[in-house]
Amino acid sequence: MDDWTTLGYLAAAVLFILGLKRLSRPRTAVRGNQLGAAGMLIAVVVTLTDNAILSFEWIAGGLILGAAVGALLAVRVRMTAMPELVALFNGFGGGASVLVAAASYIEAVDLATDSSRLSAAAALASLIGALTFTGSLIAFGKLQETLRWSGFGGMRIVSGAGAGAAVVFGILMVVDAGNVLWVWLLVAVGALLGILVVSPIGGADMPVVIALLNSLSGMAAVAAGFVLDNSLLIIAGSLVGASGLILTQIMCVAMNRSLLAVMFSPAPSGAGGPSADDVYAGKVRSTSADDVAMLLESAERVAIVPGYGLAVAQAQHAVRDLARRLEDRGTEVVFGIHPVAGRMPGHMNVLLAEAEISYEKLVGMDDINPTFEQTDVTIVLGANDVVNPIARTDPSSPIAGMPILDVDRSGVVVVIKRSLSPGFAGIPNPLFAAENSLMLFGDGREAVVDINKSLQQI
Repeated sequence: MDDWTTLGYLAAAVLFILGLKRLSRPRTAVRGNQLGAAGMLIAVVVTLTDNAILSFEWIAGGLILGAAVGALLAVRVRMTAMPELVALFNGFGGGASVLVAAASYIEAVDLATDSSRLSAAAALASLIGALTFTGSLIAFGKLQETLRWSGFGGMRIVSGAGAGAAVVFGILMVVDAGNVLWVWLLVAVGALLGILVVSPIGGADMPVVIALLNSLSGMAAVAAGFVLDNSLLIIAGSLVGASGLILTQIMCVAMNRSLLAVMFSPAPSGAGGPSADDVYAGKVRSTSADDVAMLLESAERVAIVPGYGLAVAQAQHAVRDLARRLEDRGTEVVFGIHPVAGRMPGHMNVLLAEAEISYEKLVGMDDINPTFEQTDVTIVLGANDVVNPIARTDPSSPIAGMPILDVDRSGVVVVIKRSLSPGFAGIPNPLFAAENSLMLFGDGREAVVDINKSLQQI
């Protein structure tokens, strides 16, 4: 049985690695997801053959309940709410690690089989898992915009004191291993730290926070793997933790902010910069769906740049129809994707894929930027800060130095937006008043539908 278990774990680990590799490219992402799911199925089946399992009633109940909840979420959660769902998944992963590590630690204490290694691993799993659980719940609330609380004065001091207490409780778990009080205190402190650390972070930084919490959930799983002495859990958790850290770094670079600045510094403020009146007064030119259709009818290359507004308007299917109609006329259509567009990493990719837009048409920022000068018309739908040229021109701007999509270098830029309201950075966007820009005010989906109708009539 041990040989078969080892072989099964090896096969699952290989599938995890292959799946993660394929997830790095949109074209192979679906296959990568399937490989990862197959690896997890093998891991679960092999684990359930362990002779140490004396009863399967609770396990069967958990499988049935989990499958029912998962199926319900898959069917009912809209793609626009995917960031919130990912945040919850991160939290559940951390919470599961806490329960597993704490239960195993308490069992070892009762059987007098605890060791310094087990106690240290249980301490890390309990702390990181609890922090991930509550931090993810806070992120969920902020993404839902139902939680607007950003903390209180002196919160950083309290957070520092909590971190110090966590270190003390963790050491006491190892030194005084027979006292299970320390594990519960450590869980409580970890849960409090998750609330204190994530609450002050603004919505614009949520892509970074989600990626970091994803990494922490993996590290909690690694620690739980050491508690259980389960090699596959250690491998799987390491893959999640490492990939989450890499993604966190990518998000930070895309925002031109360090991780420390995101976590422990307030977001840069637009106060003191030029006012909206100075930027827009007498310069903004509005347009109509008919006029935009005329521009598109003669365009040879069109780029569409989606942002969170596309998700809110649920305009992905209307955008797909527009792209197909243009392609039927011989127009080249591509989609420019900024790494932090939306509320989570890959948010726009997921939305557009759900509308069955070809992966090959989704072009990353570095690849599409050199082509904007050869683009006849660029349609910006719901994006704001990620296309704001002030990031290149004003070193005092809150987004100074942030890599952006250079849509202003296109022949004509059509911005579809409800109003001239600022993005998360809270600053006006000179793109809206540029000489080659036109503003189509209105709901994103309705505006694209109207353009499509007008184009059909030409």
